[in-house]
Amino acid sequence: MAKFSRIAIANRGEVAVRIIKACEELGIETVLLHSEADINTRAYRMATKTICIGPAPTAESYLNIKANVDGALAGGAQAIHPGFGFLSENADFAEAVTKAGLTFIGPSAESIRSLGDKVHCKELAKKAGLPLVPGYQGENQDVAHLILEAEKIGFPVIVKAAAGGGGRGMKLIKSSAEAKELIESAQREAQSAFGSPKVFLEKYLDRAKHIEFQVFGDSTGNVIHFFDRECSVQRRHQKIIEEATSPSLSDDLRRRMGEAACAIATLGKYKGAGTVEFLLQDNEFYLLEVNTRLQVEHPVTEEVLGVDLVKMQILTAQGEFVHDPKQVRVPRGHSIECRIYAENPFMGGVPSTGLLGHVEWPEGPGRRYEYGFDAGDTITPYYDPMIAKVIVWDETRSRAIQKMIRVLQDSVVFGVHTNIPYLIEILSHKEFVMGTMTTRFIETYFAEALKEPELTSLDKKIAEGALLQLRGGGMQNQGASNSPWASYWRGI
Repeated sequence: MAKFSRIAIANRGEVAVRIIKACEELGIETVLLHSEADINTRAYRMATKTICIGPAPTAESYLNIKANVDGALAGGAQAIHPGFGFLSENADFAEAVTKAGLTFIGPSAESIRSLGDKVHCKELAKKAGLPLVPGYQGENQDVAHLILEAEKIGFPVIVKAAAGGGGRGMKLIKSSAEAKELIESAQREAQSAFGSPKVFLEKYLDRAKHIEFQVFGDSTGNVIHFFDRECSVQRRHQKIIEEATSPSLSDDLRRRMGEAACAIATLGKYKGAGTVEFLLQDNEFYLLEVNTRLQVEHPVTEEVLGVDLVKMQILTAQGEFVHDPKQVRVPRGHSIECRIYAENPFMGGVPSTGLLGHVEWPEGPGRRYEYGFDAGDTITPYYDPMIAKVIVWDETRSRAIQKMIRVLQDSVVFGVHTNIPYLIEILSHKEFVMGTMTTRFIETYFAEALKEPELTSLDKKIAEGALLQLRGGGMQNQGASNSPWASYWRGI
C-alpha cells in the first residue's frame, strides 16, 4: 500500500490536534473536516487544509457520513482518521470510506460490527469462554419481558444501549417499581443517540473497579496488549481520571486479563488500536465491552510504555506496522490523566461557555498537555465540554499524584469555569491515594457540588486586576453570576 501524503480528520478539539501532530511527525499533510462552529480552534489553525462540512449541530456535520467522505475527497486525502466519539465506531462510516476509495484508519467495518455491538460482542466472548456479568442479551425487547428478566437477574440491574457507549442510554434500576419507566427511558435515549432502541441487562456490581486493556492489532492481524489502565473514577458512567497501570492488579491477574483481552480482539479480527474493558470485583473479572477505536485516555499508556499509538495506527493502515516479538514492552513508572471540563464545580458541574481570556499550562519534566483551544478561542455549547487533558508521569504512583495536584494548582484557565478544583479534591481523597476507589467513588464522596472557598484580600486584588485587564476585551460568559470571581478560575 502506498504511503499517505494527506489524511483527513473527521473530528475536532484535542483529538484532532493529537492526530495532526502525529501526521506532522510522519511528514503527512492534514485536512480538518470541521463544523461552522469550530473555525476559531487550535486544530483549525494547525491543519494543512480545512473544509467546512456543515453547521454546528453534530447530526448536520460531524455525524454526517456523506459530508465527511465528500470533504475528504475534495481535500485530496487518501485516508480518514475518525479520532474518538462521533463516527469512530460507526461501521457504516468505515464502509462508506472504503467504498469511496479511501482508507479508514481503524478496524474494518466487519470488526466494528462484530465487537462494537455490545450484545454481539458478549456472544463472541461466550464462545471464547470469557467471564461475563450475569445478564440478559436476548432479542425480545418487549418491556414486560425485560422486567421479568431483570427480576430473574436480581436488583440492582443496569440497562444499557446495545449500540451505545459513554454512559448514554444507561440506567440503574434498583427495584421492580421503577423498572418500566427506566427501561423505556433507556430505549428512547438509545434510539436518539445511536439509532437503535435495543438494550440489554446486566447485574449491577456495586463494588467494582473499571479496568481496561489497550490492545493493538498490527498489519498482519497479530494482536498484543499494551497493558492496563484503571478508570474507576467516573461520574454518571463517564470517566474523569485515568491511570496506567492499575494499582489494583496482581501480576497473575494482570496476565490473565491481558490474555482474555487479546483473545476477544483476535476473535474479532482486530486491526489497529482498541480497548477491552472489564469490571473487577472480589478479584474476579468480567468482560464489560470492547471499544473499537482510539481511547481518550490513551496518553497514559503511551507515557508508561514509550509508544505513539496514533502513529502506529497510521502506519498500520499503510500496512507498515508489525509487532516485533523480540521487543518486550514493560511499563515504567506511573502515569495519570485528568480531563479538564468547562463547567462550574460549585454549581454541580453546570457547563460554562465563553471566550478563553488566558490559558497557561505550566511546563516541566513529566508533564504533557493535550488541548484544542488557545487564549482567544470560544468554548461553545454545541459539543462535549472537555477542553483539555493533563497527563503526568513519575517514578511511583504517589509521586505522580502529588505532581498532578501541583500541575493543576499552577494551571490557569481564564474566562470559563473549569473542574480543576474538583479534580484536586478527588486526587487528595484518601481512597484515591490508597488506590481502593470503586466506580461508586464519586457517588459516595462527591455527590454534592463543591463548597465555594471564601475569597482572601489577595484573591480580591487579583480579581480586580484581572477585570481591569479584561475590560473592553469583549469577554462573554454564558450563565455567569454577577460575582467578579465567577468570570474566571485559577486552580488553587
